[in-house]
Amino acid sequence: MGFDKRIYNFAAGPSMLPLEVLETVQANLLNYKGSGMSVMEMSHRTKVYQTIIDEAEADLRELMRIPEDYAVLFLQGGATLQFSMVPVNLLCAGKKADYIVTGSFAEKAAEEAAKFGDVAVAASSKDKKFTYIPKVGKEAFRADADYVHITMNNTIYGTRYPYIPDTGGIPLACDWSSGILSEEVDVTKFGLLYAGAQKNIAPAGLTLVILRRDLIGFAPEGTPLYLDYKTHAESSSMYNTPPAFNIYVAGEVFKHIKARGGVAAAEKSNREKAGKLYAYIDQSRLYKAPAEAGDRSLMNAVFVTGDAETDKRFVAGAREEGLLDLNGHRSVGGMRASIYNAMPPEGVDALIAFMEKFEKKEKLL
Repeated sequence: MGFDKRIYNFAAGPSMLPLEVLETVQANLLNYKGSGMSVMEMSHRTKVYQTIIDEAEADLRELMRIPEDYAVLFLQGGATLQFSMVPVNLLCAGKKADYIVTGSFAEKAAEEAAKFGDVAVAASSKDKKFTYIPKVGKEAFRADADYVHITMNNTIYGTRYPYIPDTGGIPLACDWSSGILSEEVDVTKFGLLYAGAQKNIAPAGLTLVILRRDLIGFAPEGTPLYLDYKTHAESSSMYNTPPAFNIYVAGEVFKHIKARGGVAAAEKSNREKAGKLYAYIDQSRLYKAPAEAGDRSLMNAVFVTGDAETDKRFVAGAREEGLLDLNGHRSVGGMRASIYNAMPPEGVDALIAFMEKFEKKEKLL
């Protein structure tokens, strides 16, 4: 295709990183701050690297207002490993957990947890193809559940929680892989948050876990050391070699977000981008967003034309204009525009301009 400039990458993940961060990483790639080596080559046991990981944690704590009674862990294995680590560590009393199932990943998380205890689906939106978020209160959960689990943003079907469920004091565990740092939340309403970093934070390979310290230390006897949160909390994420370069990039992203007004500024931008895109879709005669309006994702806008062949032509035509990876997830088809923090407003404008052009070409205007 021979693009002479960077394309707009609408992939669900791995996704765009801020250009300024990429330029900073590039400038320091061969010789990080006079160390004579790249962070990719650097021992994680050096003072230089300790400063990198310490600053990353401090900046994340500041951005998300994470209290000291919460541990911040830099792990590996993606959200998929957390589907197992969460029940292994939190199914500690009644061996019961309640899950709200709002999409494929929430469903997978519940299925994995069921291998370790009594898992109940407290609510589900599968009846309408995951196009909405169930509205539930504390009465939906078993009083003796060890925890409640939600998936905050649904990348495949394009929904997000417009509220944080009241669990009546039961610890709330949350997969926030595709929404972390995109909007402000009160961390203290959760017992545990986890997120694969490849959407809003860093290259694939890093997983963040933020959890209340009073929930650490309950993994059953015989649990492999690496699956026990206590192992990582006590070793400050250095039990083994961490994803060192990814943590460095994450730290640069945290600095980037801080310099631009923090999470509040990011949320404002994200709401404006998503609002503009959904407004165009809603007035269109060609496109439709299946997700219910009040539950639409700020990060993943899913839309369809209603015809699979038209969808394919749209994706191919967009690619020719430097708008990449707009195809929907293979399980649902259609289109999906992932507009994470790093997607500039100009990218959304370019997408809308192409959508209008394509609609005219289809002779529907």
